[in-house]
Amino acid sequence: MKYVLLGIAFQFLIFGCKTMKEFPEKQITHDLTYNHDLDNNDNFSPDNQWLVYDTRTDDEGIAASAKIEKVNIKTGEKKVLYQIKNNQIWGPGVGAVSYSPVENAVVFIHGLKNITEKNPYQQWRRTGVIIDETNIEKPIFMDARDIDFPYIRGALRGGTHRHEFSGDGKWIGFTYNDAIMKALEDSTREKHNLRTIGVSKKISQVNVKSDENGEKVSGEWFSALVVRVVANPKLGSDEISHAAGDSWVGKNGYLKENGTRQIARAFIGTVRDKNGKSVDEVYIVDIPEKIEIEGDFGALEGTKTDLPMPPKGASQQRLTFTAETPQAGCVGIVRSSPDGDLLAFLAKDKYGIRQVFTISPKGEGLTQLTFHRTDVDGSIRWHPNGKSVFYIWNGSINRCDIGNETFEKRFKQITKPSIPAPSNLVVSHDGKIIAFNRVLTIDNNKTSKQIFVVDVSK
Repeated sequence: MKYVLLGIAFQFLIFGCKTMKEFPEKQITHDLTYNHDLDNNDNFSPDNQWLVYDTRTDDEGIAASAKIEKVNIKTGEKKVLYQIKNNQIWGPGVGAVSYSPVENAVVFIHGLKNITEKNPYQQWRRTGVIIDETNIEKPIFMDARDIDFPYIRGALRGGTHRHEFSGDGKWIGFTYNDAIMKALEDSTREKHNLRTIGVSKKISQVNVKSDENGEKVSGEWFSALVVRVVANPKLGSDEISHAAGDSWVGKNGYLKENGTRQIARAFIGTVRDKNGKSVDEVYIVDIPEKIEIEGDFGALEGTKTDLPMPPKGASQQRLTFTAETPQAGCVGIVRSSPDGDLLAFLAKDKYGIRQVFTISPKGEGLTQLTFHRTDVDGSIRWHPNGKSVFYIWNGSINRCDIGNETFEKRFKQITKPSIPAPSNLVVSHDGKIIAFNRVLTIDNNKTSKQIFVVDVSK
């Protein structure tokens, strides 16, 4: 079956093109009958030999993905890590998978087992599942789910997404939507189903009494929401109505003024400016070691009319203040340097062009890193040495070094521009390989998402 990359561009209208070095691409997956989706996750195995992915479809997405697979980047060998028998286009579905950085285990979304065509996979109807590769026949349901009042501390009431192991593998962070708040929203016609952020830790099992409807799930890890969101933020305040685009800060948190390290997640939070317009800003939330202790805002497990509230010691802070500037807003996934000293994100420069910016976890040193003539597309990833970032711009993968030299000296193009552009960048733990998705066209004009790698070690 023949296939071609679409629209390879030959004009390099970029800074630094005269210094471009050839980095040959290698296609890793070749079965064009289904997608191999990396989805902006942590896809490399701890030994950098394997990439894990899901098999979602273009139309039905994760709901129609029945398998979690991995592929060897040297040999192309593929292995199925988990498969749902008789999966339908409406679910249950599995997807958005990430590797642990310290052991051969992966975590991913799993739709509820009772999903039907009339009650399909949804953001608030899913959970997280871990597969330990030493025993792939025994899925580990990470976060407990309980939708009957009184709710259980350590359990959630909706669906987790974009699961990400911390650098030491002891935590898993995720975004979250709540089924109880969704039902309240449907009945009141008011906004209650607010996306927010949580974490899980293997403190203790959370046992939930099963129900005949299959809506409840017991979990092996203890879960809590750590970011507080409100439906109607006060105008001009730091209150937020939506939290997403999150990732761990550093491999082991960030360094505080007192010399201790603080575990935290950075994210994008939506505020309202003084005129009531929604604006996305960069935030950070410090996470306490003990997430099982109730905080000041209310019950960890939530109520019939409120989301689960953050534990004692969880503290969120706004880092950017673009709302009252001519170029308001920040976008994408906030990505931390490995040492936790810098956070990278996308925002517009003074000319209205989307660029990569950095800021410290303390809100200091806001710096424009890139100076392109057109918008940076995204997929920001740090090199493990913390000295440069990779990203997509002008249909190609690019690298920009941190430092005080001119942009032309700090910038390097990695791949030739193409349409469509590469997507879903992920960097190996040793910094030698970049993996990414390319969308290929096949004979009948259908498309197929495949995995490619490029060696940037030479």
